[in-house]
Amino acid sequence: MHTKDSSCVVVVPTLNEEKCIRPCIESLLRQTASEFSIVVADGGSTDRTCAIVSDMAKREPRIQLVRNPGRLQSCAVNMVARRIGNGVQWLVRADAHTTYPRAFVETLIATAGRTRASAVAVPMRAVGQGCFQRAAAAAQNSRLGNGGSPHRLGQSSKFVDHGHHALFELEHFLCVDGYDEEFSHNEDFELDHRIHKAGGSVWLTCDTRVDYMPRETPWALARQYFTHGQGRARTITKHALIPKLRQVLPAAVLGGYVLGIGLSPWIPAMLLFPAAHLATCLVWGALLAWRERDLCVAASGICAAIMHVSWAIGLCAGLIRYSRRYGGRGWNVVEPTENLLKRN
Repeated sequence: MHTKDSSCVVVVPTLNEEKCIRPCIESLLRQTASEFSIVVADGGSTDRTCAIVSDMAKREPRIQLVRNPGRLQSCAVNMVARRIGNGVQWLVRADAHTTYPRAFVETLIATAGRTRASAVAVPMRAVGQGCFQRAAAAAQNSRLGNGGSPHRLGQSSKFVDHGHHALFELEHFLCVDGYDEEFSHNEDFELDHRIHKAGGSVWLTCDTRVDYMPRETPWALARQYFTHGQGRARTITKHALIPKLRQVLPAAVLGGYVLGIGLSPWIPAMLLFPAAHLATCLVWGALLAWRERDLCVAASGICAAIMHVSWAIGLCAGLIRYSRRYGGRGWNVVEPTENLLKRN
């Protein structure tokens, strides 16, 4: 893979991203940093994604389009990381559903040099265009939707357990064997866990951020959060982790729905549990709509309820599925060493 002597390679995993790939790449081409290549690793798109990228590559030599036989994002980033030549120090992961500010790459590299972190993460703000997308974005940006996750709030720069992946020092990324390619979701958190186990660190910088476009329909949102829940369950069972409170609460909400609806024919008062959650979401959404002066945002409460329940179903289903696979095998896949990922 030719990287045109760049010290930084930006990899963009894609799969049927015709609606967002052009603004994504255009935002990367507007970067203040110029010494980097853009590698779009496509996992077999059946829409116009590849045609759009190929057309852009004809006019911009920094763009390359490669095939990703593994299809998944984890496979795409790993493949590019292993193929790029000597002289490349920095690997940037750029998701196609995102647009990037002008100084994004430059800020990441400067932050990595200053903090000496193994990876640099960034805050992520959801932005929507259509009515439902704006509602979903408002839910994802609120504490009700994100549970207070640091990379969603983006209030201060600091070392974190996990954040939205942006930059890796290539040598460090390869030292821990990159992403687990069996993971279709939550591969970023799983990698962060192994980075920490190996003595590395993840720095969340608030000097830059990315804008993310949510799903456009309730079903797509539910499917996304179901798979996110499954991914987190896979990480939990693989590494025998104790879930955090913000991960347990949606499961408790799901339990309230199941018990409330299931026992309501005999104990009607049990419906108070799901009713209380739904009412909380609706009121929260109404307050967000009033604050943002956007009537569409009133549906953010419904979006939050979809996110909570779908994530919890995915988590519970994943715990059942993956506990059978990983249970009892000893889950420490990367042992800490004296020199792995540690600086002199």
